[in-house]
This record gives sequence, C-alpha cells and structure tokens, in this order.
Amino acid sequence: MQFGAVLQTNPPASRTVALAKLAEQHGFSHVWTFDSHLLWQEPYVIHSQILAETHRIVVGPMVTNPATRDWTVTASVFATLNEMYGNRTVCGIGRGDSAVRVTNGAPTTLKTLREAIHVIRELANSRAVEYNGATLQFPWSRGSELEVWVAAYGPLALKLAGEVGDGFILQLADVDIAEWMIAKVRDAAAAAGRDPAAVKFCVAAPMYVGSDMRHMRDQCRWFGGMVGNHVADIVAKYGAESSVPRALTDYIKGREGYDYNEHGIVGNPHTEFVPDDIVERFCLLGPAEQHVEKLKVLAELGVDQFAGYLQHDNKEETLRVYGETVIPALAGHIAAKA
Repeated sequence: MQFGAVLQTNPPASRTVALAKLAEQHGFSHVWTFDSHLLWQEPYVIHSQILAETHRIVVGPMVTNPATRDWTVTASVFATLNEMYGNRTVCGIGRGDSAVRVTNGAPTTLKTLREAIHVIRELANSRAVEYNGATLQFPWSRGSELEVWVAAYGPLALKLAGEVGDGFILQLADVDIAEWMIAKVRDAAAAAGRDPAAVKFCVAAPMYVGSDMRHMRDQCRWFGGMVGNHVADIVAKYGAESSVPRALTDYIKGREGYDYNEHGIVGNPHTEFVPDDIVERFCLLGPAEQHVEKLKVLAELGVDQFAGYLQHDNKEETLRVYGETVIPALAGHIAAKA
C-alpha cells in the first residue's frame, strides 16, 4: 500500500512545503492538496515548489473540478510540471464542491466531468484531442504522463469512475462503505470492457495518532461535515432509500446547512450534527496499532493508497509515527538472507 498526505494550502506556503518534505522523509509517496482558490492559496504554484524541494513525492489536487479552470489550462499545468520535474503529478478530479459553491456556482454534470477527464488526460499525456471543434495538442510537450483519479460517492459517479478513471478516490475510511463502492467501480470497469484490477483505489480520510479519543474526534469532526455535503447531494438526487448504504446517508438527517467559510476547519460549528461513531468510522484515530489494523482490512479490499488528511493539531507527530510504525507494517518485507 502507498501512503499520501493531504494538506490544506493555508499561508504561509512555506509551511505546506515543509510538511510535504517531512512526508517524503517519513516514506509517503504522494502529497495531495485541497483546490479551492478562494478559501486557500493556489495549489499548483505550491506544487511546483514541493516538487523542487523533494525527490520522489508525487503531487496532485484532492480534488480539482472542471468548472473553475479551463480544461486545457489544467492540462497545461500538469504537462509543464511533468516537463520540469519528471512525471511526478497525478490529477484528482470531481464534480466540484467548495471551489464552485463559494462563488454561488454548482457542481458540474457527470457528462461535463467525463468530457473534462478526456481532454485533460489526452493533452497532459502529450496527445492530441478534439476540443471545441478543434484538434489541439501541446507542441512543447514530449513524454508527459498523467493519471486522472476520479472522486465519487453516488451510483452514477461511481459508474463513471469505473468506466474512465485511472483511479478512484473515496473520501472516507469506513470499511463497509469502501467495500460497497469499490465493488461498484469494479463492476462498472468490467462492464465497460476494462480490467477492473487496472483501476487504482485511494481511500482518503483524516489520520490522527494519539490516545485521547474525545480530542481526536473533535479535531476531525469537520470531515464528517465535508462528506455530508456530498451525501446531501446524493439524497437529494436518489432519495434516502436509494441503493447507497444507509451507513452513509442516515447521519446527515441532523444537518441544517453548511458554512463554506468554515470548510475543512477544526471546530466548524456546522459539523456538530456529525455523531462520534461516524467520526471514528470515517477517520483513522487512536494509537498506531489501530491504524495498522484498519489499513490492513482496507488493503485486503483492494485499496492501493491511503491518503491521510492532516487538518489537526498533531501533524508532525502523526507523520513521524506513520513513518516509523504504520507504513513499515503495511510494506512487503524482504529478507536480507533467504
């Protein structure tokens, strides 16, 4: 299993870069950042600095969307970073949440998302693509490689992820929900004539190593509110009695609105509706042994990467414990002498 660290691009940018460097030192393979241009600093500028100051880390947004940037501009960013730093980027993409809602916009349609994925992937892989009635290609791009991983929750979005995604991003770490969603993505990939095993699976959720469960829950409760925004869209579209697991839809019954000014922030008062058991199921909390136990179950389900959000007050220590204890426990062991 690979490991990623998910960072908010709060100022100063040097702090984000420092955390990314620390993640690499502790064995993480990926650094992901939020992409919401009004709430936080521009991620791709910071990605360039992270790549300049690291050696192996792969960077990408978790997640961008087709609405706030022209698709060809997004592709150009990735192709440029790849030319500069040697194909160390990945594109996480979804329909859009905070980046569009803060501007009174709305998530894009799945049709638009599908089209955007195609355009971004082709251009960022140094290939030509049809766009707005023209055949386009970057004449300066040679050998760029970019995978596009699709973030999804609802049945139709999961279907799209299986049909066109190089990877699938699930932003919660509930084992039962992960099993259901991974199966849906694999089924869609198979129905589309793809090899289901070729789709990579990333589970992303807050990781907090500690012993005070109450404190850890309060530090990570914001995540249930963030997930609840997407779940509310699913319930509005499919109803509360849809095929989506009740474990995912039931907890938002107490949701009474959401303030995006507090999005992803510890202590967000609009996430008080999230019950303790949901925080524990959606996140990885507790001593290292509990993290290892849950991650092994996720690995058995086919999860290729766990990406841990670091929006709490114990960032550096959590990275250290993961590097010294958790990541080695999930790595394949090779004996020096057989």
